[in-house]
Amino acid sequence: QLQLVESGGGLVQPGGSLRLSCVASGFRLAYYAIGWFRQAPGKEREGVSCISRAGGTRNYADSVKGRFTISRDNAKNTVYLQMNSLKPEDTAVYYCAADTRNVPTMDFRDYDYWGQGTQVTVSS
Repeated sequence: QLQLVESGGGLVQPGGSLRLSCVASGFRLAYYAIGWFRQAPGKEREGVSCISRAGGTRNYADSVKGRFTISRDNAKNTVYLQMNSLKPEDTAVYYCAADTRNVPTMDFRDYDYWGQGTQVTVSS
């Protein structure tokens, strides 16, 4: 069965850092573009970052550009989201998602497989 599992979330102070991981099982992650999405209470799910199969194409939402970095290690079947200079408005449940297309998008409707999410809370 195809499965994605996120980890690495937690409570961090403003300005702090976290690294989220998304591990795939049941399929080879190298064949999928990956997106990171987040959803805060009362808000719609939004795209945060996405990456192509080989990692050559990477995109970021304007709100996280320069602070977040997406990467992947296909040999480990894992995608990462390094989050630096975290702000309270980054607080949300973060999800990773996979799609068979090579070119990634920031639209959640384009993704076939989803993880369960990991909570990120930025607060002093």
